[in-house]
Amino acid sequence: MNNEKRLVPKLRFPEFTDAWEQRKLGKITNSYSGGTPSVSIPNYYGGNIPFIRSGEIGSENTELFITEDGLNNSSAKLVSKGDILYALYGATSGEVSRSLINGAINQAILAIKPHENFSSEFITQWLKGKKSHIVSSYLQGGQGNLSAEIVKNLVIFIPQNKEQQKIGTFFTALDCYITIHQRKLENVKKLKKSLLQKMFPKNDQKFPEIRFPEFTDAWEQRKLGELAKFNPKSILPDTFKYVDLESVSGTELLGYKTENKYSAPSRAQRLAQKGDIFYQTVRPYQKNNYLFDFEDKDFVFSTGYAQLRPQINGYFLFSRLQEDNFVRRVLDKCTGTSYPAINGNDLSEISIRVSDNPKEQQKIGTFFTELDRYITIHQRKLENVKKLKKSLLQQMFV
Repeated sequence: MNNEKRLVPKLRFPEFTDAWEQRKLGKITNSYSGGTPSVSIPNYYGGNIPFIRSGEIGSENTELFITEDGLNNSSAKLVSKGDILYALYGATSGEVSRSLINGAINQAILAIKPHENFSSEFITQWLKGKKSHIVSSYLQGGQGNLSAEIVKNLVIFIPQNKEQQKIGTFFTALDCYITIHQRKLENVKKLKKSLLQKMFPKNDQKFPEIRFPEFTDAWEQRKLGELAKFNPKSILPDTFKYVDLESVSGTELLGYKTENKYSAPSRAQRLAQKGDIFYQTVRPYQKNNYLFDFEDKDFVFSTGYAQLRPQINGYFLFSRLQEDNFVRRVLDKCTGTSYPAINGNDLSEISIRVSDNPKEQQKIGTFFTELDRYITIHQRKLENVKKLKKSLLQQMFV
């Protein structure tokens, strides 16, 4: 009885009560991996057979296509839409997906085909839930490869077919929900990127392409150093909330560490004041920048940010600094290759076009601030659903 109690999940559809059975994955599935046609023979490539590589197992598109000759004269193997594809090698080791297309696979992918009465979607979701365990058990420090033998010998606890189907259908619907929200988020981010390009003038232009109709004056050229005070000096409090370069993602503050003035990292230097802009000077292409909008007087940012105290509308200036053309100009002035960086003096010398009309600045700043909030809300919703799925994977499988 104790053994049977152990072989049931914590969370279950109420109509199912039977104990789950323990099986090796290789005993309930057939599996095979593929190969790669010789790249030195041109007529093996450019055909109409999608060639799926490990980073493409969940994609509807592939970068490469092979010919019938390439398929027949190599170890590449065909797979069908709906087959389970499991990544064995490289950065995607342990990733799993149902194939979205008919195609051929290389040696870095294991195709898994369940026997009759065993659900592909159930097995796929089980493998997703066990990814961390599998990777930590068989890959040293994330290095190395998995093998077909390792996957075949994985021990899976499995219910009767009807329960498999119901669990699989549930997680398929949850995955669809996640995908829809991911696409919505990506579309809003693309919209913001497009609007940033069109609502601020290009380098050689005096007028933006899209504009609120009540404003018509030409925009003026100004150095950043004329628009904001850079890295103002301040005295740090004895204890403070420290924000390092990992604490900001996009335009959102993810968290902070409480530090003591006398033991804090040496980079903890920038005491924030409401309205300050903190611009990421190390790898600025990441665009992890933050407008500090709190009354708190005990937040201190890393010197990995340039601190700008705006003398024009801060929300407007903050939006201006996120625009891709501006980021490219920053990168042109950066030093270093692996970690390109710009110092505050060089940043302050960059000239940008700005509206001199405070009302236009406010309207543009407010518009992008609301768009950023909308993006943040959707990002959090998506993260919460992903956390929910992770929790359910742990509770609905043995």
